[in-house]
Amino acid sequence: MKDDVAQQILTELSRLARAVESLSAPAPAPTDFNAADCFVWNAEGGNLVPIAKPNRIEIDLIKAVDHVRDILFDNTRRFAFGLPANNVLLWGARGMGKSSLVKSVHAALSGDAALSAPLKLIEIHREDINSLPALMSLLRPAPARFILFCDDLSFDHDDTAYKSLKAALDGGIEGRPDNALLYATSNRRHLLPRDMMENERSTAINPSEAVEEKVSLSDRFGLWLGFHKCSQDDYLDMVNGYAAHYKLDIQPEALRAQALEWATTRGSRSGRVAWQFIQDLAGRLGQKA
Repeated sequence: MKDDVAQQILTELSRLARAVESLSAPAPAPTDFNAADCFVWNAEGGNLVPIAKPNRIEIDLIKAVDHVRDILFDNTRRFAFGLPANNVLLWGARGMGKSSLVKSVHAALSGDAALSAPLKLIEIHREDINSLPALMSLLRPAPARFILFCDDLSFDHDDTAYKSLKAALDGGIEGRPDNALLYATSNRRHLLPRDMMENERSTAINPSEAVEEKVSLSDRFGLWLGFHKCSQDDYLDMVNGYAAHYKLDIQPEALRAQALEWATTRGSRSGRVAWQFIQDLAGRLGQKA
């Protein structure tokens, strides 16, 4: 009788084990790094999704940020050729081309025939920062070099994801892979809201240590590239550059007047505002941009 009960229990356990196995997610397929130049990290599936047509513009169309453009290009070029390079934080005014510059610099260098290894761009979403160590483990043995790109990176109250980022960038026992760099954009220089830092000062037993622990995150980025609001001349230079590139059929005087009116209605001048104006203008002229 006891043997029958034991056998029944074993049968049920085997059935339960098979059911659990059937519910388990299949292992992600190996990533084909030759499938594209740009990928998006799928943290849930643990795989990279190739992007056939990345959203980017030519680097020569990005105006009013010549100094930081050259610094970012040189840093990326050194990395692409296997030389030491830094993680980069691009911070500052919105709409001034921070994310566009990252994508454009990659596009300008990825096609260089002299590269000994392909240069890939991988976007990781802000909410997936905790999975950065897993992504780096995937990339470490890969026969390519990778720019990990996180757009609009920032941290709010009670958000501890920045600790994972700190360890992944610099400080973990394994360290960052030699074939990967992180480029991040943010409106905040220290990636944390000012009131969060002030709150730490007011509530911590040792205020300076509490703030230092959070501010040290931005120190993990060897390069800080600041983007500031543009002047009227810079804004018009952007508009003229776009109009010339797309061969828009409009007189210079009319282009200037309409561009200034557009900026006035938007209440700001930036690369994004210039591009939005060009999109509107091209549509009204029946042309493509």
